[in-house]
Amino acid sequence: MPAWRLRDLHDDDLDEAIQVWDECRQPDEPLPVFPISEVMSAVRAGQPAVAAVVADQLVGFAVAQAQGERAWIVLVAMATRWRNRGIGSALLAELGRRLRALGVRRIGAIVPADSTPVKALESCGYLPRAGLTYFERVEHLGSGDAGLLAALGGRVLPAGLWDRVAGMEREKQIIERRVVLPLARPDLADRYGVAPPKAVILFGPPGTGKTSFAKAVASRLSWPFVELFPSRLAADAPGGLAASLRDAFADLAALEAVLLFIDEVEEIASVRSGLAVDPGHGVTNELLKLIPGFRELDDRMLICATNSVRSLDPAFLRPGRFDYVIPIRPPDPSARAAIWARYIGPDIDAVDLARLVESSEMFTPADIEFAARKGAQAAFERELAEHEGRPAGTEDYLAAIAATRPTLTEQALTEFSEDIEQFTRM
Repeated sequence: MPAWRLRDLHDDDLDEAIQVWDECRQPDEPLPVFPISEVMSAVRAGQPAVAAVVADQLVGFAVAQAQGERAWIVLVAMATRWRNRGIGSALLAELGRRLRALGVRRIGAIVPADSTPVKALESCGYLPRAGLTYFERVEHLGSGDAGLLAALGGRVLPAGLWDRVAGMEREKQIIERRVVLPLARPDLADRYGVAPPKAVILFGPPGTGKTSFAKAVASRLSWPFVELFPSRLAADAPGGLAASLRDAFADLAALEAVLLFIDEVEEIASVRSGLAVDPGHGVTNELLKLIPGFRELDDRMLICATNSVRSLDPAFLRPGRFDYVIPIRPPDPSARAAIWARYIGPDIDAVDLARLVESSEMFTPADIEFAARKGAQAAFERELAEHEGRPAGTEDYLAAIAATRPTLTEQALTEFSEDIEQFTRM
């Protein structure tokens, strides 16, 4: 067996370090207190970090964060086949030496009970502290994330967007149970063996509220929201669209938490022709490779939306990449009533809501919003001209409905029904 040696852990070791960490974790082992994104940030910031290598292969590493006289060991990981060879103890001893040189007097570590790092800590003189309970409150946007989030065009959405999703109760209930709650209550999900989802596809006709649902999920989780626009990827960048997409995902990996939304994902994940000259072939392949890596990181959610799920590449739809494929249906009568009520507001009792619901049968939520605003605008202009003090009424809204071309068509609904039967997974 070749000998191992210690050296500094560098930025360009991080990909290999993540592989070592992922390989050495037990299936039922809880997630580390310090997420992998924080470990990466510590290394890049020049915090003490030590690697164990055999020849040029990384087989273990240890990283700490120091502040004044106190330091925390944020991660210790060793390749499985190299355990019980003294590597863990050597890593911790070297890390301790470097921390003492920085003036650190107290070094703490929080690790799962009975895990491999426990043995290494005990052999290096670390003492367990009994009778303590670990508490944590996570703020998903640290000071270091704010600039990167702004550079990515992302933002933290206001609270309450989930409650503002009017109607669509069937879809709302499915998304809450399958997507939101396992992420909002990871402790309960873990107790029942539920793996929180990492990637979801929402499909349905244009204007049915797919983007609104994605934003509502981010708002509910208090996670930063980043929308990636396929049309804005830099085709003229070195390496083309695929390289631009890869760079965007690399930047996202540095955030503590993020909900990434890709609308009209068929632009970069359509069915491949199999021809080498196909311009979309490379970017689709790149996205297929990037999604598994995105799924490995903590506090991540990818929501892709499409108007045409049948146009997506079959490899893109496989369960290993997306946990759920959820249809977002056009609003039924009760949903249309709720949406009209939301946009009309306090004057709803003065309107014949049943007539509006019946007249807007082929309307999406976006169509209803447009017609409601058009009716309100008509009343506003009448008030400017006649000064009657009369708010928008049933006839104003019916006229607005008549002047609005509905998004839905019988053909679109027929195709959507076929897609529900073929592609839904939830």
